[in-house]
Amino acid sequence: MATRAPEPTRDEEYREALVHYLLAVDSPAGMDSALDSLLTPSEYQEISKRLQIFKLLSEGVAQRKIAETLGVGIATVSRGARAFNPHSTHKDLS
Repeated sequence: MATRAPEPTRDEEYREALVHYLLAVDSPAGMDSALDSLLTPSEYQEISKRLQIFKLLSEGVAQRKIAETLGVGIATVSRGARAFNPHSTHKDLS
């Protein structure tokens, strides 16, 4: 008897819908517009800084220097460092 995969939760369905929505965007301007409509200005700024944290970590910049450069707390950089996966399949952090 084959075992069935568990049904996705509602949050998983929402996340999947978000991923598909973003993947359908076909230009940088379109992505900017999509993110601008989905996120508050503060959320957009935080995500943008998180990406810069990943970029600087991948370049070997020290965490304290990253905090200083981006004007964020060391705790923010530390959280970003924990989330950063240098072996990610998406390596273009420019």
